[in-house]
Amino acid sequence: MGDVLEDVVDHLACPVCRAGLALAERVVRCPHGHAFDVARQGYVSLLTGSGGAGTADTPAMVAARERFLAAGHYAPLAERVTRLAAELIGAAAAGPDAGAGAGGRRLIADAGAGTGYLLARVLDGTIPQVAGLALDISKHAIKRAARAHPRIGAVVADVWRPIPVRDRRAVLVMNAFAPRNGAEFARILAPGGTLLVVTPAPGHLGDLIGALGLLTVDQDKDRRLAAALADHFTQVGEVAVETTMTLGHDAVEAVVAMGPSAWHTDPDTLRRRIANLPEECSVPGLFRITLWKPIR
Repeated sequence: MGDVLEDVVDHLACPVCRAGLALAERVVRCPHGHAFDVARQGYVSLLTGSGGAGTADTPAMVAARERFLAAGHYAPLAERVTRLAAELIGAAAAGPDAGAGAGGRRLIADAGAGTGYLLARVLDGTIPQVAGLALDISKHAIKRAARAHPRIGAVVADVWRPIPVRDRRAVLVMNAFAPRNGAEFARILAPGGTLLVVTPAPGHLGDLIGALGLLTVDQDKDRRLAAALADHFTQVGEVAVETTMTLGHDAVEAVVAMGPSAWHTDPDTLRRRIANLPEECSVPGLFRITLWKPIR
């Protein structure tokens, strides 16, 4: 079924020729004949060429993420992002040229949406005239995102390439724990729109890092983020979110398996180390939300 794409297809651009796209039954097609099949789960892949998925989330990583997030461990972060998004969308949508599609819906684009957890909660907390576009290079994640909310359209895409969205269409671009393409984010933002970036803060996951041999948050991450966006954006806001998560062994294994440490940790070694932890661990969840406006 392709109906989940109906609210966003007018915002999409053909990845081959950049023309607009339209939905016809189980195919998304541009006027020049480039066509892309809609999967039975309701998503469409707009990846082109022979490039591989690289470090796209695997089925195991996606399952771990869905299990961990469904337990509510990141709920305080989701609630804060939702409040910010509602304020930003309300301000942007009041403008005369705020990127409404043919159906009148404004667009939130989530670049690196994963399973759609954060985007779904933002849509629940914003006006119903907003649709969400989940973009991720992992088809395994996008399959979940396509079912995460009735107003999410899900697209397999690589944010390092030209994003398959038409110019100046998104009232909000979200980017949580994912790669950032400043030039493309600025291009797809509508006038008055905002880029919202979520990153882990130093100290995130606390003592689990040392006990389990995980990757640490780069102490220079803030400077690198600013440098990566400086050519196209100006920072206009920052919010810290701090919470304490109570994690049992299964949740500890899931939080490791869903993130970048999954690529660098031997599963058997990890399980042995987790077995030596207390039955429940109090773990800090430390996040930084930054807001950015494009330089026009």
